Amino acid sequence: MNYFSSKFKLGILGGGQLGKMILYSTRKFDIYTCVLDPSKDAPARLACDEFNVGDLLDYDTVIDFGKKVDILTIEIENVNVNALEKLENNGIKVYPSAKTLKTIQNKAHQKLFYRDHNIPTADFSRFAYTSEINEAVENGGLSYPFVWKSAKFGYDGQGVKIVKRHTDLIDLPNVECIAENLIPFKNELAVIVARNTKGDLKTYPVVEMEFHPEANQVEYVICPARISDHIAKKAELVALKTAAAFEHIGLLAVEMFQTEDDDILVNEVAPRPHNSGHYSIEASYTDQFEQHLRAILGLPLGKTESTVAGVMVNLVGAEDYVGNVLYKNIEKIIAMDGVTPHIYGKKQTRPFRKMGHVTIINEDVDKARVIAEKVKKTIQVISE
Repeated sequence: MNYFSSKFKLGILGGGQLGKMILYSTRKFDIYTCVLDPSKDAPARLACDEFNVGDLLDYDTVIDFGKKVDILTIEIENVNVNALEKLENNGIKVYPSAKTLKTIQNKAHQKLFYRDHNIPTADFSRFAYTSEINEAVENGGLSYPFVWKSAKFGYDGQGVKIVKRHTDLIDLPNVECIAENLIPFKNELAVIVARNTKGDLKTYPVVEMEFHPEANQVEYVICPARISDHIAKKAELVALKTAAAFEHIGLLAVEMFQTEDDDILVNEVAPRPHNSGHYSIEASYTDQFEQHLRAILGLPLGKTESTVAGVMVNLVGAEDYVGNVLYKNIEKIIAMDGVTPHIYGKKQTRPFRKMGHVTIINEDVDKARVIAEKVKKTIQVISE
């Protein structure tokens, strides 16, 4: 099929920052794009050929949108999978598949999938409702501390909480959930695996993720990860095993823990471009967004190695600020060598909302990390 400067239409469910950044590559290749998002102000609205406002979880809305395109992809997992199954049955190509999404959407199903496929992961218990956890603790089936995770609709630190005592459970929603063993770990790592429709595979280098202690959001992504070659190889093999089990098409970001004993455990996966791959826009031969396109279109995969070390800093809304966004001191960070800000186009800020990211590239990863901290302390995402 001719994708370039043709009548071919690519549909993207979700018009957030990931959708916007996928469109950098569709515009480069002159691929016609249609985007569906619930917000009329979604970041991707300006860069696509057709923008549609609609609920991604509404069956009929997703069916009607999907019928208009040749291939459908996502930038967010929370979409109506029943609609995607119907579209697949009607001959529309959907990547990642409805089957893959159905498993990943629900964290309990995702964890059971790892168990069934002998993929190393932290031990867990599954509950239909959060209220059942108290009984499990009283009966000795569960002990503090553990990590509570909502089975559905958790993202960016939402739907996750470390539970150290009974009172930590009080304000949690009474929903389907898992209680996961709290793993003492040295590092949080991630590997992005690209797989195209022909089954060709490539992995990006292992990255290291540093998290904000309160928001439970990634604060820094560091590439290459500052780990031994042995651990890097181990992480890559676990990521490849995970990708093989899902048989995904597109990108699969595999988040992992490196334990105190140097075991590698899968935390969770995302079947799309991912925060842990943003550094690749400046630091890789082929950035993750172009790679996702190549994969779902069945094109040859691009070179995944880095040209230079990269550190990514998330720009999130400062605490105590809500309203029209203002990027304070952005000129100061632009003046720093090797520093590139990406502003997502969200007009309203609120505490810890992802508003953009900044990439720092340098020949030396440690120097890049020092500059990244300076960037973090300099720029402030506040309101007018």
